[in-house]
Amino acid sequence: MTHASFDERLIRGNSFEHRLSRAISVSLDECSFSRAEVAERMGDVMGIRISENVLNAYASPARERHQISVPRFDALMNVTGDRRLLEFLCMSRGLAVIDRRYLPVVELAYLDAHQHDVARRKRALQRSMMLGR
Repeated sequence: MTHASFDERLIRGNSFEHRLSRAISVSLDECSFSRAEVAERMGDVMGIRISENVLNAYASPARERHQISVPRFDALMNVTGDRRLLEFLCMSRGLAVIDRRYLPVVELAYLDAHQHDVARRKRALQRSMMLGR
């Protein structure tokens, strides 16, 4: 997927469960496999049978009693290759999903910011010592 997250207009809802169902639906609609193929491939990944009807229930906000489990959600991400699904879970917690290869860049940016904060604090302490505070 080229998009980092879902278009908020496509996954609007009054509850987390509703938005999750919408996210699953959008992911399935944009997937190159049919829903039947996705269900079959998810079943292959998990070693169980998953029906297209169950997959449709996960994608339907009206089917409130059919919430996807974590292992099935993982299989869905595996089959669709849609990392926006994981991003959907992280966004509300202020987190983001990035490729592991970018972790060193993120850590360097963090260290640069931290180093700047430490230097600023040291200067403030030195000034207060000079002023006798």
